[in-house]
Amino acid sequence: MSTPRTRLVYLLAASHSGSTLVGLLLGSHPEISTVGELKFTSLGDIDRYRCSCGAFLLQCPFWMRVRSELAARGRVFDPGDGSTDLFSGVSPYVRRALRPLHRGAFLELVRDGVLQAAPSWRSHLRSWQEANALLVQTVSSITGKPVVVDSSKVGIRLKYLLRNPALEVRVLRIVRDGRAVALTYVDPARYADASDEQLRGGGSGGDRAAERLSMGQAARAWRRSNEAAQKILARLPREASRVIRYEDVCADPHATLRPVLEWIGVDPRAPLGLARGTYHVVGNGMRLDSTREVKLDDRWRTALGPGDLATFDTVAGSLNRHLGYR
Repeated sequence: MSTPRTRLVYLLAASHSGSTLVGLLLGSHPEISTVGELKFTSLGDIDRYRCSCGAFLLQCPFWMRVRSELAARGRVFDPGDGSTDLFSGVSPYVRRALRPLHRGAFLELVRDGVLQAAPSWRSHLRSWQEANALLVQTVSSITGKPVVVDSSKVGIRLKYLLRNPALEVRVLRIVRDGRAVALTYVDPARYADASDEQLRGGGSGGDRAAERLSMGQAARAWRRSNEAAQKILARLPREASRVIRYEDVCADPHATLRPVLEWIGVDPRAPLGLARGTYHVVGNGMRLDSTREVKLDDRWRTALGPGDLATFDTVAGSLNRHLGYR
């Protein structure tokens, strides 16, 4: 008899589109667990990176237990070792093949063919699939919750998770006004990190200046991410995915997420809410904020000037309007 697959809800979105907020809200459900971005990238100095509980990640009791239980199952796991990141430890050839965003059915077949030509790819993919499945299973076991949320967002990661025989993956796409998202790329420390300056940059402070993009670059990044998401969802069965808007979540979390809970297959009547200290999340800096209020962040309306808005509209305005933003 085959082993039941672990249920995984994958949050697909452009960065800073509300995936951390949605993950935290879903993770407050008694049948759903979230620990943030299971790809474990962009952690910076791992010794100074903080879990959302406030402890340094490597000293957090929850993550120490995860490491211990994975070790008991024969898998060495370290949040900083990159074992769950598809790009970690690959050859330059494989990295180049993986780098482009999802580009539709034909080009993805080309990508698969290019990767199959790499001698190391099959063993790398097999090890990566095993590492991710074991991590999801362990989180589910420790929390006692049958559904796990991965807020990694990245489309190419999702492509291969969908092929993982140990996981039953459903995709929740989150869209947000591209002007708001572009602003976070222009100044990520101010508009996409913890409200406390001392907790930015993974919990140790920092202005994230090296990550800043121009408005043109930001608009292109947002557009390409959403184009890739649309191509991925177009290939999935209708029942395998859902789409929600960040703004709707902020306006009425329960009304927006109740149909999502029904789709996931858990009790839609269960209350949802933010409760700092009960999560062990990695990812966006908002996980470290003390507020329990769900509040719309629309600072783009005052922070972006006419020039920035015109640049965004030239690069990505048509897609933004297609998604319902005027």
